[in-house]
Amino acid sequence: MPTTLSSRKSQREIFGRFCTGITVVTAITEDGPIGFTCQSFASLSLEPPLVSFSPARSSTTWPRIREAGNFCVNVLSCEHQDVSNAFARSGTDKFANVSWNPAPSGAPILDGVIAWADCTIWAEYDGGDHTIVAAQVHELDEGNDEEPLVFYRGKYGLSMPAGMLSNRQS
Repeated sequence: MPTTLSSRKSQREIFGRFCTGITVVTAITEDGPIGFTCQSFASLSLEPPLVSFSPARSSTTWPRIREAGNFCVNVLSCEHQDVSNAFARSGTDKFANVSWNPAPSGAPILDGVIAWADCTIWAEYDGGDHTIVAAQVHELDEGNDEEPLVFYRGKYGLSMPAGMLSNRQS
C-alpha cells in the first residue's frame, strides 16, 4: 500500500532512498572564507555550462555567498565526512583545520576534493523552503581520484551486500 504524504519526515525518509553526493559551497568575503554543506547539487546544462543547487531559505550563509558574487562548489571525497559535518553546522568556525587554495575567483577550493567548479549566479528560483540556484561555471577541474562522499537513507555511505561492487559489469 502506498505511503501518504502525512509529514515532512515521511517525505525525507522516502526521498532519502535517493543517493546523493555531498558538496560544500564556498566563497571569500571581506571577513574571510565562508561556506555550507549542500547535497542538492546537479549538473544542469553543458551550453551554457550551468550547475544547480538548493540552499535552505533559513541559511544564513547563502545570502553572504550571494553577496560575494563568486563561489566555488567543492565535490567532497569519501574522506571528507568531518568537513561535511563541520560545514553543516551554524555558529562555528567552519574553516578551522580545513586547508584550501583559491579558485580563479578567489573562492576556496577545499584540499582533497574530487572536483570543483568556480561559479557565479545565473538565476534564482522559488523552491518552497529552499532557493533553487542556477550557477554559471567559469572554471572547473577534477581533484583527487578518490571515491565520492555519498549520503543515503540518512547517513554517509551505501550499505551493499559483500562483493556487490566487485561483481559489477563494466
